[in-house]
Amino acid sequence: TNGHLHLKLTQRRRKCYCAEVSTQERFGFGRYQFWVTGRIDRLDPNLVLGLFNYPTPDVGPDATNEIDIEFAKWGQSKAPIGNYAVWPVDITVPRQGESFAFKLKGNASTHRFTWNPTNIFFQSQHGHQDDDSNPIHSWLYQPVDPAPSISQQPMPVHINLWCFEGKAPRSRRPVEIIIRAFKFTPL
Repeated sequence: TNGHLHLKLTQRRRKCYCAEVSTQERFGFGRYQFWVTGRIDRLDPNLVLGLFNYPTPDVGPDATNEIDIEFAKWGQSKAPIGNYAVWPVDITVPRQGESFAFKLKGNASTHRFTWNPTNIFFQSQHGHQDDDSNPIHSWLYQPVDPAPSISQQPMPVHINLWCFEGKAPRSRRPVEIIIRAFKFTPL
């Protein structure tokens, strides 16, 4: 009723049901901002929350062109939960990323990336905000040769909550993450 997106992971009869949404519209260079409600710093090691853009077949194949913010431990309890990643245009160019551990102050956080033709700037903040006053982590990806590394094509935005390698949460409890807002500001 309030316009918030509720992503839920539930289990029925030993089977997990996950959530994913994507836009029909394609977005290009600009600032992508997500206001998240939920303790993403405490996600089960088998769960992944993804906030990203993803190529359509005319832009490129899977494992190319992506710009990702993901909260996941990839099945490893001791791994850092925050992950920024760039999947290059050219499949022969290695994927680049930055992982980081953090603890939220409450259950609200803001995550964004600013996508330019020559770089991508990632940021995570405590609370829901448009400014940079309460940082968690940031990373600037700025390759020497951006053409094979940074997509130049508009793509849809995806948001998903899913089970890594199909493994159920260790807690066996339902999980809910709320996306209070998504905001795109073109360059």
